Amino acid sequence: MSFPVTRMRRLRRTAALRSLVRETIVLPRHLVRPLFVVPGETTRREIGSLSGQYQLGVQQTVASAVKSAELGITSFLFFAIPEYKDEVGSASWSRNGLVQQALRAVRAELPHVTLIADLCFCEYTSHGHCGVLVDDCLDNDATLKNLGKQAVSLAEAGADIIAPSGMIDGMVGSIRSDLDSEGFSDTIIMSYAAKYASAFYGPFRDAVQSAPQSGDRSGYQMDPANAREALREVELDLEEGADMVMVKPALAYLDIISQVAALSTVPVVAYNVSGEYAMVKSAAAQGWIDGERVMGEMLTAMRRAGADVIITYFADEFSEGVRAGRW
Repeated sequence: MSFPVTRMRRLRRTAALRSLVRETIVLPRHLVRPLFVVPGETTRREIGSLSGQYQLGVQQTVASAVKSAELGITSFLFFAIPEYKDEVGSASWSRNGLVQQALRAVRAELPHVTLIADLCFCEYTSHGHCGVLVDDCLDNDATLKNLGKQAVSLAEAGADIIAPSGMIDGMVGSIRSDLDSEGFSDTIIMSYAAKYASAFYGPFRDAVQSAPQSGDRSGYQMDPANAREALREVELDLEEGADMVMVKPALAYLDIISQVAALSTVPVVAYNVSGEYAMVKSAAAQGWIDGERVMGEMLTAMRRAGADVIITYFADEFSEGVRAGRW
């Protein structure tokens, strides 16, 4: 039927009607909050390029996670900025590493939340690359061995989910084998399956002091121009046993999220990265946009594209809006 019988505006007349027929829902339980752990139990230092985000000592990490949990956030992703760095990132698999300490501390205070540990080396290596370097090139297979050490250490500390982010070939299968052999067959692997060599990561690298000392990561992260390659990466990770697959970044890669969601037989994660967050915050501070509304549109778009889970620095802010009835 066509106009005037069909009037699409009928279902848009009131807020109650719009809510009733809304197709895509974003709730706090869909969101994962990143946390940056640093030395010093009580450290709380705002990250200049990520307004409202902080580097936190272990004690402050626990306090901050508790506040997020009160807003309905049930999942947290941990990164660290260690004091000690070396060529291979050995601090990453120390039993007393910063993430390991934070995992145990948050678990003691919040036993029912989901704890996710990022699995990479860029924060831990003196050169800032995501693994072992040989003649300025990343040695894929040598890096796999160290990823296993880190994964087991994080699982022992209480991580529910291990999230390998280095785009190392064969990482999912290798980590699965190492976890299983050490008795961690229930530990989930959330693979950064399609991680692009993106300019949107700038504020994150500032936050964790992980910019490469030379070269870049385009040799192991994906070319932003490629879509079919992303699907092949996802297929390989699924074959190796990934329990969840991720697309990173999210905003400029909604088409990839949609294609991955159509392909994947496991939950799909979108990482709403630091540059996406910083752009909204900066423009809102200038009064150029309504930051809260743009935040809501972005997160909704990611869910609409097919993301089951969104990692986002907006987690607390969005959840406060849900509690206040604005979403």
